[in-house]
Amino acid sequence: MTNYRKMWKDLNMNLETHDQLCKVLPQAFGDVYLSQKNQPDGMEYYNTAVLNIHSIRPAELVEAQKNTKIFGTFCVYVPDEIIFAAGGIATGLCGGAQFWVPSGEKVLPTNTCSLIKAALGARIDRTCPFFSIADIFVGETTCDGKKKAWEILNNYTPVYVMELPQQKRIKDITAWAQEIREFLIKVEELTANKITAENLSRAIGLINNKRRALQRLYSFRKLPNPPISGKDCLLISQIAFYDDPLRFTEMTNKLCDELDQRVREGVGVYAPDAKRILFTGTPMAIPNWKLHHVVESETVAVVGEETCTGIRYFDNLVDENQTTLEGMIYALAERYMRINCACFTPNSARVEDIKRYVREYGADGVIDVNLKFCTLYDVEGYLVERALKDDGIPVLGLETDYNEGDFAQLRTRVEAFLEILNAT
Repeated sequence: MTNYRKMWKDLNMNLETHDQLCKVLPQAFGDVYLSQKNQPDGMEYYNTAVLNIHSIRPAELVEAQKNTKIFGTFCVYVPDEIIFAAGGIATGLCGGAQFWVPSGEKVLPTNTCSLIKAALGARIDRTCPFFSIADIFVGETTCDGKKKAWEILNNYTPVYVMELPQQKRIKDITAWAQEIREFLIKVEELTANKITAENLSRAIGLINNKRRALQRLYSFRKLPNPPISGKDCLLISQIAFYDDPLRFTEMTNKLCDELDQRVREGVGVYAPDAKRILFTGTPMAIPNWKLHHVVESETVAVVGEETCTGIRYFDNLVDENQTTLEGMIYALAERYMRINCACFTPNSARVEDIKRYVREYGADGVIDVNLKFCTLYDVEGYLVERALKDDGIPVLGLETDYNEGDFAQLRTRVEAFLEILNAT
């Protein structure tokens, strides 16, 4: 730990405040994750990654920074392929804990979503090593709160903003392809490396393979007797934003080999009659595990997440058949524009995705989650819930934030929802 303290000091982190966070995280993680029974052996890698999330991976990034640039990213729309093609490294950032929210509220309105407040609070407090390491932050225009927050964040570290179209017409995909071209130029400028068809093709394969590993992992959740919990799958997808993609792919496939064996042996983690829930809505950034903990504490199986920290992150692959740089850029644009965020209008494709996931994952019901003050998902929740009810799919809408104060209230509402599911 002494060596990591030196690293944190060299990164100009607030050690006193950071120590408070380091004391809280292991206990919270132990209560939610290490208390699970029958966790696969392969989860040890991810458990270790989380318990050392501010030490092991940041130390790797500090070492890599001697020879390349580190790009801090906020959103699944930022094309990691461009960064890795130039020899750079993309990493996720902090933003999933109530610990950082009060500092975020020093510069943001209280009625801003917790994710944005926590992200800025982590940077302002200097308690997130990923923020301290990143040479540049890459933001996007998925909501008004983020757009204005980037202007504040730019006072601390340079922010590059990608303009995401709000519709999905051909001209919008073309516009997004142009944003990717301009981002490519910026990445080349920062890394001093040229992006070619050859190295972009390799990077597309690298990130696609990570997506394939996550697709393989989530396929186990479609089975009648899932061999892994929803909590564990959420944790793995959260770690995917930070970990080295090659190592992550290898470790996730290794875990899936173990899960294959579990399936052959009939080993599951839920009761045979457990109701199956699909989450939809806002992302759950690490260490936001509250709702999974609430639901699975009720002996319910969380079998999927239609979120940016779930299926949306890996559902589509980039076409690997393109041979020219221009062809690959357009293939990237098409793939990323197939992500159905609530920022798009109209967004009927997201509703169809949810219905499809209900079928594929055998969900008995849907819990539509809105992070408090996230206007996009709050408004779209009406359309989602109406469409699901019209199709006879039970749905519960929940609004929450990072505070633990509503845990009992959430549990009560989940219990009432389960009574409805059990009565059908």
